[in-house]
Amino acid sequence: MRLELGENGEAGLIRFGGELVAVADSGGDLRPAIEQHLRRLAARELPARVFELAALHQMAVKRVTVRNQRSRWGSCSRRGTISLNWRLVQTPPFVRDYLVLHELAHLKEMNHSRRFWSEVARLCPDFREAERWLKQHSGLLR
Repeated sequence: MRLELGENGEAGLIRFGGELVAVADSGGDLRPAIEQHLRRLAARELPARVFELAALHQMAVKRVTVRNQRSRWGSCSRRGTISLNWRLVQTPPFVRDYLVLHELAHLKEMNHSRRFWSEVARLCPDFREAERWLKQHSGLLR
């Protein structure tokens, strides 16, 4: 991440990965601009990935929402709506995919039974590695 200020030191742009994020004069606090950018990115990328993985595994998802949950990474309703936390956009792709596949598994098993975890393992054989990553790094994403 690199901050590029305007000519007079006023608000400018943040180079964030391969994208530029406009920043208003925020007294040096870049968090609101970065969070807004990440939320837009999540709204664009996460639903597309859910539908892609659902199609790959021949599952029907009715709707995907991206939300600001404080205590969950995602949820799945009986009606086929999957909700994901916008913060997932900050995780490595294998973690993001695991969380999407976890919610897709709920389309078959709406609980966390042994059958549910068997379905998760079928969809995402390396899910334990993703869970380890979340345990180690989730504090950085809040």
